[in-house]
Amino acid sequence: MNKSYDAVIIGGGIHGLATAYFLAKKHGITNVAVIERKHVGYGGSCRNTAIVRANQHTQKNVGFYKEGLELWPELMNELDFNMMFHKCGIMDLLHSEDDISVARNSVSTAQFCGVQSEILDRHQTRELVPELNFSEDITHPIIGSMYHAPGGILRHDGVTWGLAKGAASYGVHIHQQTEVLDILVEKNKIVGIKTNNGDIKTPKVLICAGGYGNLMAHKLKIGLPIHSLTIQACVTQPLKPFLNTIVASGAYWVYANQTLKGEIAAGAHMDPWPNYTTNTTPQYLKHLTESLVEIMPCFKGIKFMRHWSGLADMTPDSAPIIEGNYPVKGLYMNVGWGYFGFKAGPVTGKYLAQYMANELKPSVLENFSLKRFENFLSNGENPYAYSYGPNN
Repeated sequence: MNKSYDAVIIGGGIHGLATAYFLAKKHGITNVAVIERKHVGYGGSCRNTAIVRANQHTQKNVGFYKEGLELWPELMNELDFNMMFHKCGIMDLLHSEDDISVARNSVSTAQFCGVQSEILDRHQTRELVPELNFSEDITHPIIGSMYHAPGGILRHDGVTWGLAKGAASYGVHIHQQTEVLDILVEKNKIVGIKTNNGDIKTPKVLICAGGYGNLMAHKLKIGLPIHSLTIQACVTQPLKPFLNTIVASGAYWVYANQTLKGEIAAGAHMDPWPNYTTNTTPQYLKHLTESLVEIMPCFKGIKFMRHWSGLADMTPDSAPIIEGNYPVKGLYMNVGWGYFGFKAGPVTGKYLAQYMANELKPSVLENFSLKRFENFLSNGENPYAYSYGPNN
């Protein structure tokens, strides 16, 4: 580990690795260190179900995620690394008139931004996924769906290792098993960090630590409107391919997709109160299995192989905080991604690298400024009045 670096990135997930990669490749800043407490991808980057999409709710957000979605094939070619991008589409089930109203707004926004999205009636939904339960006797009868064809899945460890390999090839140092103990500041300027393996001098630090990002900010006595919540998922035994798209339901709060290996990867709601545990719970598995079997009876009897959990760092408006040189000179933050972080890792890294290299915030990142909360402004991503922890 060098005694000094031009920039230090705290967090070895896809956001941190993507930023390091683009700093080196696009801006020639190769004297960069990525500091990771465990190993690359240990946190949210590999504790998710690897879904990517661009059907958010506001014009600015849709445009940003659209660029991110289009970047995956380009990135795979650049890195010469197979991330197993599978464009299988996403189907959000609709169960009520309120669901249809929200879907109409989302579809209109997506189409205005040039993103393919449409509302399917009951018959069209059945044609696409005939295994769905269209009975009137279930808890939330299915009356249609919102279908987003460009969405899909990737192999999350492929993404992580591809970015790590790419960053390292340009000379970026990736220090695993290294814990940041403190961030050093003098006269309101970043001067370095203290780790369990020694101190590092640097004028720029990027906090990119996923669910632990707000704890890093607390080291500088910066309070962020973020609560980290446990979010769980699981995967079944491999099955003969039958599910050709991702199926999700907000009413049941459950989603599932079939991977290229044939497994069904599924997830559901977050734990209701802030915590930092990555334990799994039988209550979650009970809700998930009951909901899946009610929506798709063919799931009955399928065996789960693995059950895991990660952390979702939620802001009040479900949008991230991307900030630089505020409130400390040389400090950059990329936190609060909740369960959207995997979808926008490389595109965020691309613009953050530009931000750190030029010290001028790209206009596309203004939508995620920390100052929006100081001015009582919402990013607008939430169509509902969600309640994630005491923030709301």
